[in-house]
Amino acid sequence: MKYLEDRKYVIQAIFIIVATIYALKLFYIQVIDNKYKLAAENNAIQKNIQYPFRGLIYDRDGRLLVQNMPVYDLMIVPKEAKNPDTLHFCKVFNIPVDEFREKIKAAKAYSWVKPSPFLTRLSTQEFAAIQEYLTDFPGFFINARTVRGYTHQSLAHALGYIGEISPAKLEKPEYAGYLPGDYLGISGIESEYEKYLMGKRGVKYKMVNVRGIDKGPFRDGEYDTLSVAGENLVSTIDLELQQYGEKLMKGKIGSVVAIEPATGEILAYVSAPGYDPSLLTGKEFGRNYTKLQRDSLKTLFNRPIMATYPPGSIFKLVQALIAMQDGIITPNTGFPCNQNLIKCSHGHEAPTNLRIAIKHSCNPYFYQVFRNEINQGKSRNIFVDSRIGLDHWREQVLSFGFGDKLGIDLPNEKKGIIASTKLYNKYYGENRWKFSNFYSVSIGQGELGTTPLQMANLMAIMANRGFYYTPHIIRSVGENGKPLAKYSKKHYTSVDQKHFEPVIDGMEDVVARGTGSFAKLAHVGITVLGKTGTSENPHGDDHAVFVAFAPRENPKIAIAVYIENAGFGAISSAPLAGLMIEKYLTDTISAPRKRWEEWVLAGKFKPKKKR
Repeated sequence: MKYLEDRKYVIQAIFIIVATIYALKLFYIQVIDNKYKLAAENNAIQKNIQYPFRGLIYDRDGRLLVQNMPVYDLMIVPKEAKNPDTLHFCKVFNIPVDEFREKIKAAKAYSWVKPSPFLTRLSTQEFAAIQEYLTDFPGFFINARTVRGYTHQSLAHALGYIGEISPAKLEKPEYAGYLPGDYLGISGIESEYEKYLMGKRGVKYKMVNVRGIDKGPFRDGEYDTLSVAGENLVSTIDLELQQYGEKLMKGKIGSVVAIEPATGEILAYVSAPGYDPSLLTGKEFGRNYTKLQRDSLKTLFNRPIMATYPPGSIFKLVQALIAMQDGIITPNTGFPCNQNLIKCSHGHEAPTNLRIAIKHSCNPYFYQVFRNEINQGKSRNIFVDSRIGLDHWREQVLSFGFGDKLGIDLPNEKKGIIASTKLYNKYYGENRWKFSNFYSVSIGQGELGTTPLQMANLMAIMANRGFYYTPHIIRSVGENGKPLAKYSKKHYTSVDQKHFEPVIDGMEDVVARGTGSFAKLAHVGITVLGKTGTSENPHGDDHAVFVAFAPRENPKIAIAVYIENAGFGAISSAPLAGLMIEKYLTDTISAPRKRWEEWVLAGKFKPKKKR
């Protein structure tokens, strides 16, 4: 019996211990640890995301390019939005009943208890008009944030735009932390520098009654967190030069890219036709985007880095440099202007040396240069010899930044095309092609495709006598930021520095007394060095190209102008480039050049003979 008595006390002790543990745990939950109380009171607490100010973007001189403007999103929590007066709601918010029902359905599909956007990008005026009615619709509340605003109408293709994150992106690991309804950079700088610009979200809890009326912060903001603004960016763009370039390109299709050779910084980035970047902000974003996307002129197409064209005669500069590097020619090498090889303009002096050949852009001269470069007699089999020569030539061309992405800090850059053994094997079969199958490459036609950015970069290489920095459009990130390290590395071509001066001599003659004379700035003491070109277009009038840098010593600007369907580069692209160079170097357009400004603005260029 004593054994049973002792057992009774043990069982009682166990019950007392367990009861004590539960009592202590309950005391901790109800009195000490507030997180359980917070969870219990969730039905009376709203969690509001505090969107950070997105980082601002400035030009190289501190002028504001992109700022933030306030907008308001109407949010919904379906569980709390029970049986709203549909007609009253649609009247207040000015939306059709069908749209209201679709949005309610979408919100419920996302979550019954989590808030999601119902109406987005309401302006300050729209918010003021509906603010007093919010108490009529429990489960709906306003979340304030910002969208991009602009003090100008320029640089849309480079700046890019922001938009709502897509469901597909929400599922990707790299977008972890983003929520439905969040906005992020979709294109341009906004996309490329998203991680710097986005900042860090905060959260604010507030108490509301059953009618959704704000009753103040929960526990005096104890659980709130502050948002952190994104970092500001300083771009390399000269806004005045950019706007002048856009003015000159109005009504035209093409590109203007200007680079500072000593740094690789992009001074102007014009894609024409352009558009006002403010069109892709605010409530009309969707409608405006659709309109731009359907534009027959492909207004949204980012031509400086996405359009690939045959470079035309500007590629003769590369041919000359490679041939000198390989000992195929010297500056004093001459060839006859043999019209039986390839057509050329009549009447120019005999190309008895390289300088004259560049000055007059003699096609037969560069045909023979390229033929000797490709067929060097390294094999008795002409087909094998052509393959060996092409492979060697191509390797050197690639060192100029052609045929691959240069690495600009903008998305969707294209590589371009450079003639290759692989390509011709596909066309003709292995060892079944030779020089005569691709001789048009000698004058920048055929199997060549370069972007306007690559053309401008070629001029930076010429200005630097053999090297370039990766072209970039952002100079620094954050307050007191420094230039980004990856853009301070020199990229050398395969051609020795000594070979550049003879080619530059020819480029000086092109502008001083040759095909590029409409870009001449001798009257203001500036030596412009350039090369005209005409890119064949099987679909219509030929495209006009002109590339240049200035001045000859200590160059400040390298530029490429490409105008579609404008014919001979000498009468369209060259005067435009000259105006851009003068504007940048002197900050004005001199009286003698005003007539060329009027000529370019009028844009009535007549296609001329190819050069």
